[in-house]
Amino acid sequence: MMVHSVPDEVESKDIEMASRSSSHRQTENYKSVYKVGLPPRRNFIREFSETLKETFFADDPLRPYKDQPRSRQLVLGLQFLFPVLEWGRSYNLSKFKGDVIAGLTIASLCIPQDIGYAKLVNLDAKYGLYSSFVPPLIYAVMGSSRDIAIGPVAVVSLLLGTLLQNEVDPENNKEDYRRLAFTATFFAGVTQAALGFLRLGFLIEFLSHAAIVGFMGGAAITIALQQLKGFLGIKKFTKNTDIISVMKSVWGSVHHGWNWQTIFIGTIFLAFLLSAKYIGKKNRKFFWVPAIAPLISVILSTFFVYITRADKHGVQIVKKIDRGLNPSSVSQIHFSGSYAAKGFRIGVVAGLIALTEAIAIGRTFASMKEYQLDGNKEMVALGTMNIVGSMTSCYVATGSFSRSAVNFMVGCQTSVSNIVMSMVVMLTLLVITPLFKYTPNAILSSIIISAVISLIDYEAAFLIWKVDKFDFIACMGAFFGVVFVDVEIGLLIAVSISLAKVLLQVTRPRTALLGNLPSTMVYRNIEQYPEATKVPGVLIVRVDSAIYFTNSNYVKERILRWLRDEEEQLRAKNLPQINFLIVEMSPVTDIDTSGIHAFEELYRNLQKREIQLVLANPGPVVIQKLHLAKFTELIGHDKIFLSVGEAAMTCTSKAREDS
Repeated sequence: MMVHSVPDEVESKDIEMASRSSSHRQTENYKSVYKVGLPPRRNFIREFSETLKETFFADDPLRPYKDQPRSRQLVLGLQFLFPVLEWGRSYNLSKFKGDVIAGLTIASLCIPQDIGYAKLVNLDAKYGLYSSFVPPLIYAVMGSSRDIAIGPVAVVSLLLGTLLQNEVDPENNKEDYRRLAFTATFFAGVTQAALGFLRLGFLIEFLSHAAIVGFMGGAAITIALQQLKGFLGIKKFTKNTDIISVMKSVWGSVHHGWNWQTIFIGTIFLAFLLSAKYIGKKNRKFFWVPAIAPLISVILSTFFVYITRADKHGVQIVKKIDRGLNPSSVSQIHFSGSYAAKGFRIGVVAGLIALTEAIAIGRTFASMKEYQLDGNKEMVALGTMNIVGSMTSCYVATGSFSRSAVNFMVGCQTSVSNIVMSMVVMLTLLVITPLFKYTPNAILSSIIISAVISLIDYEAAFLIWKVDKFDFIACMGAFFGVVFVDVEIGLLIAVSISLAKVLLQVTRPRTALLGNLPSTMVYRNIEQYPEATKVPGVLIVRVDSAIYFTNSNYVKERILRWLRDEEEQLRAKNLPQINFLIVEMSPVTDIDTSGIHAFEELYRNLQKREIQLVLANPGPVVIQKLHLAKFTELIGHDKIFLSVGEAAMTCTSKAREDS
């Protein structure tokens, strides 16, 4: 630890004062030829239309249509709705080979997963396969992502199943339950498509990354716990999803409900699946190993159960899966009545979560391949495929991260890989489904457990903890809400904490004290730059946010608190008091009438203390509103400066003149 003598400290202060005095002497006679300018006034209609454009059409989607003949505009419009018309012109045999290999690979992964995910929704296994047949075909024509693989996913399946069984018993009222599932899928699609057409995609941004990490992690644990029913061979299992109810159900069945043959099959193949995943992660050359491992597991376990007739010894099996393609379900959708209202509520929630997951996956792989993904176009595509899916016996489908990752690593070129996958699923529905009769439920549970483990992103959670503690609270709130209550509550907590963070930042914006960096005219936050020195007789405060009715009173009170604290420190040291308060307005992008009123109150408060209010560098929107409210006349045009440096120089010069 270094110890400075008193003479050294005095000498250091003398040098610092000399440096500042030199800087002020160099600029004392300087007068800026520039003043804070008023922007030209725009009429209300033009200003409103420009604001509307920036809100809903920030990407200027109509730009390609300008100065184009009607025929070309029609072609561009069709290409916008059906991107296949654009990339299809350059499609060739080389791309087709890559798509075929990718499609066959993700099909081997999706078929066993789809059968398992259908159980999460409390539907028969065939509905999981249906949902990987029709929706991928629609998306291949309308979607703009080259890499996303479409089908049922674990989190949305769990969410949908939980919300549906809260309304209808899936065991005693199978038909009503199935109809409500199709109704919810229809409204999920309508919600997604509407958000895209109305360009309201920014609404899904209210679910923060931290909240999504926590929600996905909690959902993964909940899904894994739900699989203990099939993994342990338990017949009577709780319908609740919270960890306490599940563990009570599991341990309550330990003496009379567990089946050792089922546990043996599940354990052996779960170890195999996790080993395959480890091999693929450790060596990227073997990425195909975890992709085909689920199908191999299904084939081997089914053969084992068939030759040993383990189903006669308590091993639960899939039993019959009806052969045939998706039947029409238009007549089963509720378009009115109480079930329609319930379906709408469930569909909106499931649709938004599905949309969030798909857009995140699409953007991730688009950035890797360096192409642009139109979020609103994706919403229309996803919405349309779910609307059509609801009419063809499908439940909510979206982008699957595990399958999309495999699709990307195998080398897919376009969304034709989804078509190839869909054709394989079609052949499965037409020919192979009877072979799944002896597939043990334990293997499906093992496949789902191995698939959802990757959703627990502890590295992301640790990074969130290091970077932003409030984000970590949102993450953990969503996580514990899902694990200890249910998926719906966890989602509600995630959204609530995300919105609370936004409201907190809006209502309590940051402010900072600024000081002068020695030998410069630069003023910076004294906490970030400890060497920055305060200007004698002048307090400089920066407001780091727009000033609205939600935070205007806080901003005023915080500035006065800065002033009070500074005056107390100066009084304790017998130093000259504050004569000028400079508010740095550069970060203030906007101000409303409440904000202006708060500044008027601040001005009057300072007048009583004989302190002059000075503004530095207000932006065009802010200065125009201050001018229209005649606040500039109230404080005086000579109290508004182009920069903090100019304002501080003028204030110190006046202070010397007055003294």
